[in-house]
Amino acid sequence: MPVGECNKFWIETKPWRVKIRTQCVSLQQQSKTRKLYNIYIDNTMAIKNIIFDLGGVIYDIRYENIADKFRSYGITDFEKLYSKASQTDTIDLFEEGKISPADFRDYIRSLSPVPLTDSQIDDAWNAILIDIPKPRLELLGMLRLKYNIFLYSNTNQINYDRFTTDLRAKYGFDIFEVTFKKAYFSQLLQIRKPKPEGFKAIIEEQGLLPEETLFIDDSPQHVAAARTVGLNAYHLTGGETMEQLFMCNLELREGVL
Repeated sequence: MPVGECNKFWIETKPWRVKIRTQCVSLQQQSKTRKLYNIYIDNTMAIKNIIFDLGGVIYDIRYENIADKFRSYGITDFEKLYSKASQTDTIDLFEEGKISPADFRDYIRSLSPVPLTDSQIDDAWNAILIDIPKPRLELLGMLRLKYNIFLYSNTNQINYDRFTTDLRAKYGFDIFEVTFKKAYFSQLLQIRKPKPEGFKAIIEEQGLLPEETLFIDDSPQHVAAARTVGLNAYHLTGGETMEQLFMCNLELREGVL
């Protein structure tokens, strides 16, 4: 049963384990039969660590929103400069924190046939951001009791400032500080996916065993790079959501590994 069908969970703790009891409703059964699952966290599971991508996995985004907004300013074909598959060298540098937001805005102005303010550029650039749905955040809260969970995101200072502010306003706390054992952002790490060095840095800093670690991303080039350093990796694609990767007992769905 997919975890999205769970409608209640509670936690019992003992010194040697954590037990989560979930009450689930089968949506396929008209009788709405209720079943109880006991989840025992132990040290025998194959996967002990999960590294999540952010945009397109946890955070809903839409690349086309950026191109649409810049098109309204007269910058046509922006999707050729920035997409999930590829982007310009200047945007790469911005995502690695090697040029400032001011330098990036000047780069955008060099592409525009009309003068653009900082606010116009930031609004267009942040148009990609949609939201993190509450059920997805709740799922992460459950997963952190069973796995060591990390975040590794290609992002930039303009987007980072917006989504951290918006999410704190929505949820009342820093979800990256609270939910993940550690969150890695490319502009702070100064390495962006798919460079293998980024994965290696996380593995080394956290003392992870690659064979016990799963990386989940929606970009095939990032998944391929993770596998080159020995990580298990899953490509989230075809409209699949993060919630569909886990069963009601929080075990990975068959076929993920």
